[in-house]
Amino acid sequence: MTAVFAPGALSPLRSHLILGGARSGKSRHALALACAWSGRVAFVATAEPRDADLAARVARHRAERPAGWTTVEEPRALVTACAAAACAADLLVVDCLTLWVANRMLGGDTDAAILAGADDLARFVGARHAALILISNEVGEGVHPPTADGLRYRDLLGQVNQRVAAAADQVTLMVAGIPVSIKADTAAAPAPMRHVRESTQAP
Repeated sequence: MTAVFAPGALSPLRSHLILGGARSGKSRHALALACAWSGRVAFVATAEPRDADLAARVARHRAERPAGWTTVEEPRALVTACAAAACAADLLVVDCLTLWVANRMLGGDTDAAILAGADDLARFVGARHAALILISNEVGEGVHPPTADGLRYRDLLGQVNQRVAAAADQVTLMVAGIPVSIKADTAAAPAPMRHVRESTQAP
């Protein structure tokens, strides 16, 4: 099936990184963009429901997604999961890089290994195997983390976000539910048609 996209929506083989704080509307905005897509959609989820709150959020998000989407759950091997999903989908929605980094930290990965994984993801984004919507938290503007692990996580996620943002065609920051364009995808959409109306006045 050939994907059809509306003006202002993500176009084929383009990528869009959506950033924001907690409850800023990141997932809602990503879902709205993906629901406008008429091709095949794969949702790549990185969450591991480690507690009741996260399990409830995962269940809520799963219920919000269209039944025709394919769901892939992969907490750590994100690039491998995306590459496999791209074989059967035109659009991948990755939710989210925030938990992907946390999962890798909890799994004992070093900073170098996590950043190498981010570089692999950035290369995957640039290779344009499918259209991509990626979601991540912007954690660098909040309260200074009081623990060494918190500082490490903040710094790692910031570096991961930078790598992916550099590769993405479009970057949006969600602020109180409002999408703010940080990096525009100028190559995706054709230039708007200019309508010229004849003047009724003599020159």
